Amino acid sequence: MISEKDYDTIIIGGSYAGLSAAMALGRSLRNILIIDNGNPCNAQTPHSHNFLTQDGEKPAVIAKKAWEQVSKYHTVEFLNGLAVDGKQTADGFSIVTQSGETFSAKKLILATGISDTLPDIKGFAECWGISVIHCPYCHGYEFRGKNTGIMANGERAFHITSLVNNLTDTISVLTSGNADFSAEQMEKFRKHGIQIIETPVAEIEHENGHLSHVVFADGRKLAFDAVYAAVPFSQHSDIPVLLGCELTEQGHIKVDMMQKTTIDGVYACGDNSSMMRSVAWAVATGNIAGAMVNSALTGETF
Repeated sequence: MISEKDYDTIIIGGSYAGLSAAMALGRSLRNILIIDNGNPCNAQTPHSHNFLTQDGEKPAVIAKKAWEQVSKYHTVEFLNGLAVDGKQTADGFSIVTQSGETFSAKKLILATGISDTLPDIKGFAECWGISVIHCPYCHGYEFRGKNTGIMANGERAFHITSLVNNLTDTISVLTSGNADFSAEQMEKFRKHGIQIIETPVAEIEHENGHLSHVVFADGRKLAFDAVYAAVPFSQHSDIPVLLGCELTEQGHIKVDMMQKTTIDGVYACGDNSSMMRSVAWAVATGNIAGAMVNSALTGETF
């Protein structure tokens, strides 16, 4: 039952970053409200990696354990809902949910995540996070030595390919159009036996998200075990922009090393404010955000 009161902090987003921030604040006896609608971006990903003590664990299992641990701190409250609007007030901030409820707090932590914009390619969405993947650090070891595609172009494709080259000797770059690489980059591709395929991708053939072939627009079909894909994204929530938070050129919420946004009293953590998309990074930045909010609240009252 959500109490009718002002909170020290409202945390929008109750996944890894938001829960980490809540733990830091709960342990300092701050009155916290977490608003979350239970829709994490990695819901389809079967396993999380590169996180000490949790390597290979299912994301949902990590999240469940985190919720259980955070809920033991009696000053932390949870609301299953979607925050849709926010504004600054004389005393801090007010947040409105989709159901019409309004809550207020002195500080605000945005752990709202991002939304991937997936291409309209048959089979892509079903494989996303399983065998069509985004990060060599999160997924690469599991596909080491496998036949791998890089679905990207330009600098992004070159960067991903350079990292994946250490994991497998069989790489094809799928540019879906004219390749956009310098002569020096092309020479490195040739040196490492990496082929460039410019024909657009038409379909991903798979079984339960595990791809078997990439079908091209000309009807050609090639076997792959995994494909890395660089896809665009947008902020999962409109609230950062509604509050006036500045975004970076890449579209992330602009924060400093203490997770402060450009709006005083508003902090951001996790995927919405960094290109480092991992559970470990979300937990780390959430912990920093929580500690910095507690420090700010202390400075205002001590």
